[in-house]
Amino acid sequence: MEEDVVESALHTARALVLRDLAACGASDPTVVSVVEDAVAGRRWWCREWPDGAAYAPGLVAQDVQEALEEAGVRWPWCPRHDGGADAHQLYIEPDLGPDPTWVCEKDGAAVAGLGELPAAT
Repeated sequence: MEEDVVESALHTARALVLRDLAACGASDPTVVSVVEDAVAGRRWWCREWPDGAAYAPGLVAQDVQEALEEAGVRWPWCPRHDGGADAHQLYIEPDLGPDPTWVCEKDGAAVAGLGELPAAT
């Protein structure tokens, strides 16, 4: 039963992160591979701590964001402020908890739940 909970949480995490990447126009095959690597990395973590499976979506989003940053790609950009010199990212809050939300790096305002980023215009 615990394995079902873990796999369900990881499938949910994958779907939510991919949905946000697609909304931002950032879901090319290389980025999808980054998501798959993040999910695989969290599989072990969730198996070790099945009660933490509810936190997998936010952790996978953070892992993808960090991996992209290491590759020189910033994602996701905050849609609340103008681009240019004021451009900044969103981050997931809480760091470890259920119901992860994308929050503005600049003013701390909630922008969207994970998987609910608005489509880029």
